[in-house]
Amino acid sequence: MEIESLAMALEREHHEIDAGIEAFMDGTRDALAGAVRALRRHIYLEEEFLFPALHAAGLTAPVLVMLREHGQMWATLDALDADPDDGAAYTLCRRLTVQLLHHNLKEEKVLYPELERVVPEPRAERLRAFLESGEMPADWVCVRARA
Repeated sequence: MEIESLAMALEREHHEIDAGIEAFMDGTRDALAGAVRALRRHIYLEEEFLFPALHAAGLTAPVLVMLREHGQMWATLDALDADPDDGAAYTLCRRLTVQLLHHNLKEEKVLYPELERVVPEPRAERLRAFLESGEMPADWVCVRARA
């Protein structure tokens, strides 16, 4: 299936991740692992496929903000991966929800509208293929969470 636009596909992923976290908060414990996995993958594709082109196009300051926020979210995801009890997991999910609310809004209003203009077509094609079936490398860590 052809992706209509990169921005729409990435926003759809935002909504799917949010829905997984919400499902966990509503009592579906299994939804959390999928949401955590999806968010890590989403961060990977942004940092590896999108941010280099956005940076090269002069959007350095917004990209740096997104990288910093990815690092903060990554720490929350690491805490969730540590298999906390339900109370701690709910607290971490509330934190992640707030982080995502502010982060996603900035991406959707500032960065995503620029994608069609700044992402070169070969990279856009690789991104479209990744969106459909790609997996991030198992040992990949976001830029701001690397030691």
